[in-house]
Amino acid sequence: MMEDFSYALPAGGQADPVAAPDARSSLLVLADRIDRDALEPVAQAAGLRLLGVTPLADAMARLDAQSQCDTLLLFCPAAMPMLEQLLVQIETQAIHTGMAVILVTGGETVELAFACLRSPHSQLLCDPDRTELAAALVTARQQRPVIDRVHEGDRDSVRLQQLSEEVARLARTIDVLTQRSHLSAVPSFDLGPRMADRPSDYIGMPALSPIGAVPQATPADKPTPAVTGSQIRDMLRARRIRADFLPGDLFADPAWDMLLDLFAARLEQERVSVSSLCIAAAVPPTTALRWIRILTDKGLVERQADPLDGRRVFIALAQDAADSLARWFGASRRFLSN
Repeated sequence: MMEDFSYALPAGGQADPVAAPDARSSLLVLADRIDRDALEPVAQAAGLRLLGVTPLADAMARLDAQSQCDTLLLFCPAAMPMLEQLLVQIETQAIHTGMAVILVTGGETVELAFACLRSPHSQLLCDPDRTELAAALVTARQQRPVIDRVHEGDRDSVRLQQLSEEVARLARTIDVLTQRSHLSAVPSFDLGPRMADRPSDYIGMPALSPIGAVPQATPADKPTPAVTGSQIRDMLRARRIRADFLPGDLFADPAWDMLLDLFAARLEQERVSVSSLCIAAAVPPTTALRWIRILTDKGLVERQADPLDGRRVFIALAQDAADSLARWFGASRRFLSN
């Protein structure tokens, strides 16, 4: 029996035939080992109407039968058969309907999920903490623009404060639920060690083919000194050891760290996977994924399909970004040499 279109009942338990239907945005959850009662408080705290919770084995059929859904939350921390087809189906539906999607992955599935991302309304989380998941749910609920809304500075400030309070309240709700003993079988909102907590001295994947010429030199009157990948790696290591002397959270700069790592990989003719770039960012993986999307939207980095595996993409510097970094190294060296 479908439970998608049930509405909230009044306190007396009897439906009011003239009462307005529940106007909250709807939420469908796809996950194993989780029950509706466990997620109902989370949906209510997020201001969403929970349509139901469907096991992953039945997820594709449920999506085929689902006539309308505003937000979809998928927990897929581990590899499973048909996951790629499920992700493609979700993203296709999101593109056609504007449905907001939250994909909660682990280190084992983040590469595949990233390769399948197509909708601008999809959020990719990896090993999220409670606050990150709460923020994603609030963002999903807020994604549809309000028609004829006047954006004023004061109103925006108030709205940002309200969103911050909503995220905090929802995070506390999730925290309470995950502490209850009877929810021990529920997929954890902390899916394990963060990718960014792992050692960051990984080795990039050798390039399968040339991925672009070395950045072009600047005009002859302003020659750019040569820079090597090992020099950039040394710079990244120097940035890392700051945490041995000063509080590390004072210097988080994931965008710059990722650009430097990609520039070094370009010079060394290596390909960089999504998970490797998340490690290089030295921030929680969900934060790193968000920055990868920002850098992609700004045209600084680009996705490159793996010619040997359609379920994987690599991240590379765009040509203009590589040229700009080469010029920056030349300018900074001239400045330091004076």
